[in-house]
Amino acid sequence: MPETTHPDRALRLGVCGPVGTGKSSLIALLCRELASSLRLAVITNDIYTDEDARFLRSAGVLDPERIRAVETGACPHTAIRDDISANLLAVEMLEEDFAPLDLILIESGGDNLTATFSPALVDTQIFVLDVAGGGDVARKGGPGIERADLLVVNKTDLAPYVGVDRDRMVADARLARADGAVVALSRTDPESVAALVAWVLGELARHRSGHLVPVDPGPMAAHVHAHDHPHPHEHAHA
Repeated sequence: MPETTHPDRALRLGVCGPVGTGKSSLIALLCRELASSLRLAVITNDIYTDEDARFLRSAGVLDPERIRAVETGACPHTAIRDDISANLLAVEMLEEDFAPLDLILIESGGDNLTATFSPALVDTQIFVLDVAGGGDVARKGGPGIERADLLVVNKTDLAPYVGVDRDRMVADARLARADGAVVALSRTDPESVAALVAWVLGELARHRSGHLVPVDPGPMAAHVHAHDHPHPHEHAHA
């Protein structure tokens, strides 16, 4: 039986998804929306750089000291699922330095469609796709698409420019997830931003009440590193 989360510590929210889907920009958006009411911190993951952390610091969304980088030195999913020790240490240091915190956002390095967080690292997780990745991506499935706590179909305002039927892609995402939550997000659409923020606040309320149970979306399938990681980086905007 999975254990409930601990309301005496910050909610740990993971954000993962393929390269270029806008994970960093989604985190920046959440920080802008929530920083006035919640005590936040951020951890980024990348192989050999701290570029995501520098992007967020330069965006001015939080005190730069509240944004920490983990350089994984290996395939990014290793540090969010297989050996989470570096991320757990970063979480503990942030909680010690800035106690009390309400929410710690943990961004994975850009990976393929199979990357998921260990439930020993995060309490709840968002998987991010974007319309520029192709309208059929949601139909392809995978543990993150199907079973992450929230699926975000990002950059929906770009759909007309990349030949994607936005409504069809969102419908496919909902079908793939059965009753799982889906947000079709554009940072230019206040209603979709409000839906994302409401979901995060709902998870925080469940965490504080002790009713949030981390769910493991499942292990990753084997994949070929030669084409999965066109690194070093994404900075596609939400």
